[in-house]
Amino acid sequence: METELITLFVICAAAFLCPVLAALIPKKLIPETVFLLLAGMLMGPNVFGIASNDTAVAFLSDLGLGFLFLLAGYEIDPKKMADRQGKYGFGTWILTLGLAIGITAILPEMRDNFIGWMATAIALTTTAFGTLIPILHDRGLMGTRLGDSIVAYGTWGEICPIIAIALVMSTRKTWVTIAILAAFALIAVLAAIVPRRLWERGTALTGFVSRNAETNSQMTVRGVMVLLVGLLAVSALFDLDIVLGSFAAGFVLRFIMPHGDQGLERKLNGIGYGFFIPLFFIVSGMGINPQAVIERPGPLFLFIGMLLLVRTLPIYNALRLNPDTRDLDPSARATVALYCTMALPLIVAVTSIATAAGAMDASTASVLVAAGGITVLVMPLLATATLAVLKKRHR
Repeated sequence: METELITLFVICAAAFLCPVLAALIPKKLIPETVFLLLAGMLMGPNVFGIASNDTAVAFLSDLGLGFLFLLAGYEIDPKKMADRQGKYGFGTWILTLGLAIGITAILPEMRDNFIGWMATAIALTTTAFGTLIPILHDRGLMGTRLGDSIVAYGTWGEICPIIAIALVMSTRKTWVTIAILAAFALIAVLAAIVPRRLWERGTALTGFVSRNAETNSQMTVRGVMVLLVGLLAVSALFDLDIVLGSFAAGFVLRFIMPHGDQGLERKLNGIGYGFFIPLFFIVSGMGINPQAVIERPGPLFLFIGMLLLVRTLPIYNALRLNPDTRDLDPSARATVALYCTMALPLIVAVTSIATAAGAMDASTASVLVAAGGITVLVMPLLATATLAVLKKRHR
């Protein structure tokens, strides 16, 4: 207990200081997430060893991942996913998956290693949507035309890899996995429809929840926790990644409250971004071995280059071909594509699965996670530069 509390104290102290350090950088050029990852790497077992990723801390980190994807799923509007730009986003992701599979198949170390091969390919198709949303809010892009395009393409870069992880990286037969996913989807649908119907009918229970939303009972927050932990538990029972359960919880919450609830959103942001989410990023940073990264700079830069080829270029071209975005300035298209190339939380998830299956060594996983962390730093910087060019042209 003493070790766990000391580790938790160090993590909380780092989580407190990281926003201060981020604020010292002019115009918030470096996202807070980068500082959290660096803090985790420095305090972790691979550098100073002042914090350990024990069972209790790892469990809290999983809840942080759950909160991150809950809030990401809540931001998504299903109607926009079905419009023309959303369809282009889905089609582009299918293209990126094909490119990723083809490129990674060339790598010699992927021969006779199906899970490692697919883990790397899926990692190349991801967008760190949960990490991206706060950055878009901070930079005033949410709700703008550029922001809508980023969300349209970034959403599929989050949803599709989650499903791909469940389908492709499972040790079960494909039909069994599909049946389990169908059962999970049914439970998620019921979790959405039943509360919404009860809410619309105005039952005694929903009235009690509404009356006690702002009291010490905090019934709406407790209801969200039942939803999140319940779907996390179902995903664990079905041997699915918890990312699927948490993302589904965000979708369900948006369905129950299609018009949102600002009071509840503030509370969830307070719980998530105040404690659980920074803890997840710090613990993720603990898994980075800087020595392994320094010793293997080739794979690090190769993976980042592959991300630009597999993710950035197809999105840029899709924006150029889509009639709704064809008129966008090249700098605007580059801004959208670069933001959508940010990749981290799902890289942590997919490398963890591959490492547990013995299909990827810890050194390679560390390099991929470090590369994902670098994209969280570099892509927003590049996107800021292209956006500055766009603004300069329109002056």
